[in-house]
Amino acid sequence: MSNQQSEGWSRREFLTKVALAGTAGYLGLERSSSAAEPPPETTRIRLLDTPGICSAPEHVVKELLPDEGFRDIQFIRDNNMNAATDFASGAIDIAMAFVSEFVVAADAGIPITLLGGVHPGCFELFGTGQIRAIRDLKGKSVGVPAINSGHHLFVASMAAYVGLDPRKDINWVVYKPSEPAALLADRKLDALIAFPPIPQELREKKIGHVIVASAVDLPWSQYFCCVVAANREFVRKNPIATKRAFRAMLKATDICALEPERAAKTLVDTGFSRKYSLQTLKELPYAKWREYDPEDTVRFYALILHDIGRIKASPNKIIAEATDWRFLKELKKELKS
Repeated sequence: MSNQQSEGWSRREFLTKVALAGTAGYLGLERSSSAAEPPPETTRIRLLDTPGICSAPEHVVKELLPDEGFRDIQFIRDNNMNAATDFASGAIDIAMAFVSEFVVAADAGIPITLLGGVHPGCFELFGTGQIRAIRDLKGKSVGVPAINSGHHLFVASMAAYVGLDPRKDINWVVYKPSEPAALLADRKLDALIAFPPIPQELREKKIGHVIVASAVDLPWSQYFCCVVAANREFVRKNPIATKRAFRAMLKATDICALEPERAAKTLVDTGFSRKYSLQTLKELPYAKWREYDPEDTVRFYALILHDIGRIKASPNKIIAEATDWRFLKELKKELKS
């Protein structure tokens, strides 16, 4: 695994750039850009309440949405560990989650539109004993919180990438939110995949060892992990509201990168551990949303998912029918990318 202290995402360079450009302007915190636009077509916005520290922008965004004209801000709790099901039911308007969840959803005909990326990595794969590489997972028990969750799809993608067949070569075990540390410590699992705060807890307690950290290990760190998607009908009917909500999400992402203490306080106020929250926010490369191309990410994961028979549509079809990058292009200019 790559050394996280190397900070391959160049946080120091990013902070220097911000200092030179002027923090308020770089973050786009002035209201001029949004004030010059028409008001949103709807003042109601429904977002996903994801139980993960890495989804911090979804929590921080609450304080920014009123400036974008939203008055009825609702957070829908995700109990399925799969944002696609919430889009399918029409329960949410916009959310961030692992890109493969949305690719699979689009292939299944769920009406979603991918808008842009948030950060390259938060998942960590832990192993026990002699498991030191993804290839070592063959014939082993791997824990995930739900089948078809982002966790499951990511391990399946990694396994396929190194030549394993995730449908035959891995014994998938579903764990409950309170179980992963104990299961790994007791060797009831050979490996498990998790996002913060579970990896931070496992490292602190010296349970297992990290096989892959997607924020720093290639090739996974070269692509977005979490991306923002919206309900397709919401985008069609409410393009101004979509842009405003997405702008608030990107500003929230910048706050996570530049003001981790501020973002951590928001997380603590919603029930997360302060220690793990601040640690996670300092580790994850939130600043990369300005640099990476989300279309490359969609194509990369769609190719893998297609190869293992998880989706039927080609990557080009997924991109053509389930993505809309126009808001991202506009916002990169507005937020002084």
